[in-house]
Parts: sequence; C-alpha cells; structure tokens
Amino acid sequence: MSQSILICDDDQLLIELIEFRLQGKGYTVLTAHDGEEALAKIRAEKPDLVVLDAMMPGIDGFALLVQLKDEPSLSHIPVIMLTARKGEKDIVSALEAGAADYLVKPFIPDELLAQIQKYLT
Repeated sequence: MSQSILICDDDQLLIELIEFRLQGKGYTVLTAHDGEEALAKIRAEKPDLVVLDAMMPGIDGFALLVQLKDEPSLSHIPVIMLTARKGEKDIVSALEAGAADYLVKPFIPDELLAQIQKYLT
C-alpha cells in the first residue's frame, strides 16, 4: 500500500505540479483547497503526511496546524509548511506549533520531495 500525502493549497496549478511529482514517486495524493476541506480529509483519510500552505481562505494553514497538533488521533502526522510567508516570526511560530519543516515559495520541487522522503522513511 502506497503512502498518502495531502496537499492543501489554494493554488490549483501548484497542487497539480506537486501531485504530478509525488504520483511519479508512487505516493497516493489527496488534495484540498482550503483549511476546512483539508481538516475534513485529514480526519477521514489519515494521510501519512500533509503539505500545507499558510495563506488560504477560511481556516489558514497556521490555525489548521495548531488544530491538527491538538487532536491526539492526528497529532502524529508530519506537516510540512509550504508558503510564501518567509518572515522569521511565521517560520518560528509554525515550527513551535509542531510543523515538521517549513519551505518558502518559490521552492525547489526536489527539495520538497527530499523533505517528504525524510519524514516517510
């Protein structure tokens, strides 16, 4: 059974790019376009890892991260933040809230793949 990854971003083109790369590596990919959809899919599907944008409509990525880490049944799932927000405060607060890693857009797709593989081996 392949490992599953949920990509949550409001940029459809970015989702398609990451989805294509991950499927090429044999991962099952789930997608969500906002925090509410992501939370529902994470609760239902229990993915092995989440790639999460910070700035989205509704529940933003930071609030979603805190919610995930507060739920005992979901808190073990690694979350990689992938966002255009590159302020030190944003990075530190995400890592303190439990993010496994923090990548800034524009990003190197192979760097994201390497981070994902690091947490799923």
